[in-house]
Formats: sequence, structure tokens, C-alpha cells
Amino acid sequence: MPDKDWPVERKKGKPVAFRGGGFAPKPLGIIGPLVFIALITIWEWGSQAGWISPLVLPAPSEAFTAFKELAVSGNLGKHVGASLLRLVVGWTCGTVLGLIVGVSIGLFSLARAGLVPLVSAIFPIPKIALLPLFIIWFGIGEGSKIATILFGTFFPTVIAVYGGVDNVDRTLIRMGQSFGLSWTSIVRKIILPGALPAMLSGSRISISIAIVLLVAAEMIGAEYGIGAYILLAGSLMATDQLIAGVAMLSILGLIIAWLIERAERYLLKWRT
Repeated sequence: MPDKDWPVERKKGKPVAFRGGGFAPKPLGIIGPLVFIALITIWEWGSQAGWISPLVLPAPSEAFTAFKELAVSGNLGKHVGASLLRLVVGWTCGTVLGLIVGVSIGLFSLARAGLVPLVSAIFPIPKIALLPLFIIWFGIGEGSKIATILFGTFFPTVIAVYGGVDNVDRTLIRMGQSFGLSWTSIVRKIILPGALPAMLSGSRISISIAIVLLVAAEMIGAEYGIGAYILLAGSLMATDQLIAGVAMLSILGLIIAWLIERAERYLLKWRT
């Protein structure tokens, strides 16, 4: 090819930019905190200017004061500790059971034929509506609250897992079979890694559902817990404490999302 047909960048010796990034997201970690800071600043400014009524929505500074009073009183650790215990136990048990059932449905025709209709029938039922039934079965204590979280976590995990198993590239499975890999090796080296992105995405959904069910369960017969604290604040019309409780849930959600993101970076390094 003549020299005149080469791009200008080639003539000048400039490197050609890499264009095979595959729509990889750029790390812009500073944007998220800036958005939060901007929203809180506007909220505080509107409250101080009198545009936002403190009876309707207290200023962030008032909610922060209520949060400090809760910490000084020693009740912050009790509320957060009780909620974390219920959330961790319920979500972990529901996720483990969901992984086992979801993988079974994805791999075995008998399990698929028997369990998919059952999952499809029960999944749309609002799990909060079953809380009174769980109270009858397990009592008003921790058992009913953990069972509600477990039940609500189980079904979205099952659906995400067996959907991920179904979406594994069948060409890779046939390739493994052609190379003489055993059934166990194909599952361990091809199917489970291929379904892992869907599993982690399902965990994001299931943990969000678990937090919602945690608050609902704690509003019924719980002495300590973030949900119980929010319910008490609402009953007393203490909107500053109510906002502080909601902020605790938001911080909890952010921490869990960060942990899941770290797990994705570690477990899905092979995709980069």
C-alpha cells in the first residue's frame, strides 16, 4: 500500500488508541460522593431558608443530631446489632438454599420439572403478607423474622441461579465434552463460572429484598432493630429520628453494595 494511503497518525508515528474496551466502565469513584454531597447541601440549604418545612422533612443537621443522641445513649449498637444479626442469618440461609435449588433446577430435568412450577407459583406472593403465618409457626421472636427474610431471599436467588445456568454458552459445554471432561469437571470449570455473574446480580436483588423484609418484620413485636426504631419515631412524630433511621438503612445498603462489588471484582477477574 502506498505511503499516502496510510492514516495521518501512522505517518507521524503517533500510537493508535485502543478501541477494544468492550464498553468497559471507567472508574469514576468521585462522582458518587459528589452527588450525595450536592443533594444533602441543597436539602440543608432549603431547610435553613424555610422552603422545606421541618415538620414535613427535617434538615440533615437535625437528623444527624438525632443520630448522635442515639449513639450517645448506647442504643445505636443495640438497634444495628439486632438488625445485622437477623439480616445476616436470614439472607445467608436463604441464599445458600437458593443456590442449591437453583443449580439443581439448572442441571437436572427432574428438579426442573418438579420445582419450577412451585417457584413460579410462590414467588409472586408478597412475603410480608406471610409474616402473620410465620409468627403463628415460629412465634413472635427471632424465628419469624429470620424466616421472613429467608423466604424472601430464597426465591429471587433460585430464579437468578437457574437462569444463569441456562444462559451458559452451550458451545463451551460441548467443547468440554469433546475434550473428554467429566460431568463434575464441566459443572465446576464451565457451568458454575459461567453462571457466576447472574448469581452475583441476583444477590444484589435478594439483599435489597431482605432489607425491606427486615424492616417490616422488625415493626411487629421487636424491641430492638432499625425497623423498630423507625416505627417508634413515626409513632412519636419525631421526624428527625425517623430520617436518622432511614439514613441507617441507606448506609447499610451502601456498605453491602460495596462488599458485593468487591466480590464481583475478585470472582470475575477472568472477564477483563
